[in-house]
Amino acid sequence: MKQLILVCLCLCLLASMAGAAEPGSAWIAASADQISGVLPDAEALYLDLHRNPEISLMEQQTAAKLAARMKALGYDVTTGVGGTGVVAVLKNGNGPTVLIRAELDALPMPEKTGLPYASTVTMKNPAGTVVPVMHACGHDLHMSIWYGSAKVMAANRDRWHGTLVFIGQPAEEIGAGASAMLKDGLYTRFPKPDFALAIHDDSSMPVGTVGFTPGFNLSSADSIDIAIYGRGSHGAEPQKSVDPIVIASRIVVALQSIVGREVTPGDPAVVTVGSFHGGTQYNIIPDEVKLQLTVRTYKPETRELILNSIQRIVKSEAMAAGAPKEPLVTINHVAPSAYNDPQLNAAIVARLRKVFGPDKVVEIPPKMAFDDFAYYRRDGVREVMLTLGAIDQQRYDASLKPGAAPLPGLHSPLYYPAYSASLRVGIAQETAALLEMLSSK
Repeated sequence: MKQLILVCLCLCLLASMAGAAEPGSAWIAASADQISGVLPDAEALYLDLHRNPEISLMEQQTAAKLAARMKALGYDVTTGVGGTGVVAVLKNGNGPTVLIRAELDALPMPEKTGLPYASTVTMKNPAGTVVPVMHACGHDLHMSIWYGSAKVMAANRDRWHGTLVFIGQPAEEIGAGASAMLKDGLYTRFPKPDFALAIHDDSSMPVGTVGFTPGFNLSSADSIDIAIYGRGSHGAEPQKSVDPIVIASRIVVALQSIVGREVTPGDPAVVTVGSFHGGTQYNIIPDEVKLQLTVRTYKPETRELILNSIQRIVKSEAMAAGAPKEPLVTINHVAPSAYNDPQLNAAIVARLRKVFGPDKVVEIPPKMAFDDFAYYRRDGVREVMLTLGAIDQQRYDASLKPGAAPLPGLHSPLYYPAYSASLRVGIAQETAALLEMLSSK
């Protein structure tokens, strides 16, 4: 399979060289050999990162590995940005400035793939609890592609002009890293980008396929904590209580009407109650219940409508029940919605179709997941996030057969990409996108 991917990729790249007159297409074609040259280092990095993951806000060794490699390539490297963030800058004359993001953090979960390079790591989280750790979202793949692309770009400084800002971002999984790096002066201490680029692997697409989504591609995310106060009593004497479990239950049911009856049809939105905590024993009515919600939207006005409606419903249900104290609603904004600049996205897609062939570059629908990459489009920065198919073709085909089990998704303890082929395609995808951005105005 690896050899087949290489042959197909090289043929497509050579075809792009023969048929394209735009500047840089010859370099993309010639870079197939260079990608083969950097692949062993990228694979070695991937295996190291996969075996040795670190959770959000604690990615010291991961950051050190990336920083050392980027310094060796001639990049100007700064560490400790926004915590454990890495910024590697390569200036190469006049031209656009492009930010390229890869995420450093893994997830607090055990790996169950059974692979020979599977993670067996445990570590203490910020609360001091020992947790298993696994790269189950492809961040190890993203970092290795990032490094491979940085190596190809550094070796071809005579073929492009501008400034590259490669950032290794901490804490994407908890939505804290991008904002922390920005607060630590990412756009003031370092060259402010004109464009921002990220690639994310996809557990439902075969390797060799590249995905794109114009416009909104990922939702904003808000985490909401709700405390509902009542009056506790013996379970056999409910008349003496104001039961917060009943109030909370009514709130959960009423919240379901927001998307169905208040949001304009066709405007994507999600309100999910993910946690309901109250009480300690069969025969005790508690005096407090806590709920935890996630809210996902694309449009800022839809987000505002939903958050206001949640607060209205919570307070009204408590008042209607005669609660002795107004509920407490705490809204924690995790990330804004991600938006692929349509014009830039179209230009990149056109180039990718010349590189990979039109049938391998496909439009995919937006998702209600979040990624704090969305923070980088502040202050006029135009961003694009692309998708990378990461599943071996045979596994993918087998999953489509009647009665077959679905492929493990991202954040599953069973997820793993076809890493060698994904690295090869991902580096070609990222360098092609960078070339297009560097030629944009």
